[in-house]
Amino acid sequence: MTHGYGQAADLPRSKSGAADFDPPPQQYAFEIADQLSRNFAQSAVERDKKGGTARAERDLLRSSGLLNVTIPPEFGGWGMDWPDTMKLVRIFARVDSSLAHLFGFQHLMLASVSLYGSREQTEQLFSETVRNKWFWGNALNPLDKRTSATPDAALGFLVNGRKSFCSGAADSDMLIVSAIHSVDQKFMVAAVPSDRPGIRIRDDWDSMGQRQTDSGTVEFNAVPVGHDEFLRTPGPLGSIRASLRSCIAQLILSNVFLGLAEGALDEARNYTLATTRPWANSTGINSASEDPYILANYGRFFVDLQAAQALTDIAGESLQRAWESGEAITEGLRGKCALDVAASKVVTTKTGLEITSQMFEVMGARAAAGPARLDRYWRNVRTHTLHDPVDYKIRELGDFALNHKLPKPSFYS
Repeated sequence: MTHGYGQAADLPRSKSGAADFDPPPQQYAFEIADQLSRNFAQSAVERDKKGGTARAERDLLRSSGLLNVTIPPEFGGWGMDWPDTMKLVRIFARVDSSLAHLFGFQHLMLASVSLYGSREQTEQLFSETVRNKWFWGNALNPLDKRTSATPDAALGFLVNGRKSFCSGAADSDMLIVSAIHSVDQKFMVAAVPSDRPGIRIRDDWDSMGQRQTDSGTVEFNAVPVGHDEFLRTPGPLGSIRASLRSCIAQLILSNVFLGLAEGALDEARNYTLATTRPWANSTGINSASEDPYILANYGRFFVDLQAAQALTDIAGESLQRAWESGEAITEGLRGKCALDVAASKVVTTKTGLEITSQMFEVMGARAAAGPARLDRYWRNVRTHTLHDPVDYKIRELGDFALNHKLPKPSFYS
């Protein structure tokens, strides 16, 4: 039986024919996300085997209108706040963390435009995103400094080099690209069309987890970028407000990890109730649901997940307060947000790894059979958490707990 929206034409539409609402009631966003997640769940196992680009699923996201949820209504978007947007990420992560990653990074790229760009750039790019159903990709990776921008009298700049871990670049319409100024070595960020001549998006992402995030390499060969395409205040040192980008990125990942843990626990529960048998030495126990050791594990899962959900929701509210403060944001408000996000990142990382690994303890040996690919939950969270060691978040939290030092803005805190 087919659940949810099987194709773009099935999505609710406004009078204009667009797959969104004017104004869009908030509940529609969650209803659409829930229906889409049911659709994604049907093919998640097979797509995990295949890897590559989830083009059909990305097109469903395009048609759904959900790519516009963080864009303000004056630019044609839905105007949803960050806590609700993060909960949408979580809904998708329960069934497919690759698509959750891509969906979350759509809104990170849009936030980058808002935080780094001028009012005119933001209005233009947001309006075009809504009008053209743009999916944004990431080619910013600040740790990879192999890309340079050389001034050109006629064209503005020529960008050359390559970027790794470019999540969502394949099948994207626009890219957020970073480069180092060839003369003064300053960090620069631009918004450019993904199909611009000289850009080559390589199909070289081959990881044990997050198999459909297309987080491979993008190459730039004398790509012309105009002065007006470079954003105004790039990087965490551009302004206190601009430094919120790293908080948004970290919280998106926290919600991906949390959604993964929630999805894994649901999968484990269904399997335990339907398939798992009590251990041979469990005298007097007739079903796995009565096994004291299985119950103890589920109890620990429950407590850990409750803590992760609470801290992640607190971080979402903290981000929203910082975001709403605009240019009046203070170092203290930004620092509080960074601490709350760090706490969420620590607990979702540990909870995600614990549940996705220990879920096999409550399911039994047959759960390790290949066709079910139940290991995908662990592979996905393990792959993602390696990109940003949580020990550094713990150190920042310790420095505040002991010395009352707020985290310094960077791309990762």
